[in-house]
Amino acid sequence: MASHDPVPRAPADPALRASDADRDRVATVLAEALATGRLTSVEHADRLEAAYASVTVGELAPLVRDLPDVTPSDGGLAPVRHEVNAVFSKVVRGGRWIAGRHTTLNATFGALIVDLSDAVLPGREITLELSSRFGKLIVRVPENAHVIDEVGALFSKRGISGGIGTEGGPVIKVIGRAAFGKIIVSRERSDWNLPDRP
Repeated sequence: MASHDPVPRAPADPALRASDADRDRVATVLAEALATGRLTSVEHADRLEAAYASVTVGELAPLVRDLPDVTPSDGGLAPVRHEVNAVFSKVVRGGRWIAGRHTTLNATFGALIVDLSDAVLPGREITLELSSRFGKLIVRVPENAHVIDEVGALFSKRGISGGIGTEGGPVIKVIGRAAFGKIIVSRERSDWNLPDRP
């Protein structure tokens, strides 16, 4: 059996600062607990949000104290990738949901509206890969997010706002391309119909 670092349960020094790897190991245990019915989806979301908000290993330990450990396979760490598609349809994703570290959003001859303001974001930095082909793609990011814009456009309308967020806020890297479509990324609903920025 391959060796792996255990999930912090009773750390010698609970004040030791947690690493991203520590949080990911806890997220793996929580994902397995959800899959096997040990946690409800609400309990899983609550604990996962607390895990990624934890600063010390002492804060992580209680989140998995009542759950069995799991051995990571293929480096499976919670939701690493997530995909939402709207093809010849309109899809709205909002409320409390768990995004992936790399989330792909695709609107093809359709409309996709995604609200991340109440989503559980796995880690300090996530990547949104956006694709709008003859479609409309609108994303609302948390108010404290720092947005890195790397979106291209061809015969399209694009408006990416957000810029530098507050200290401690998530970093959201936005990549992808719009072709004969529309991509809007903003903090406020009122920004969704703003004209293109230079």
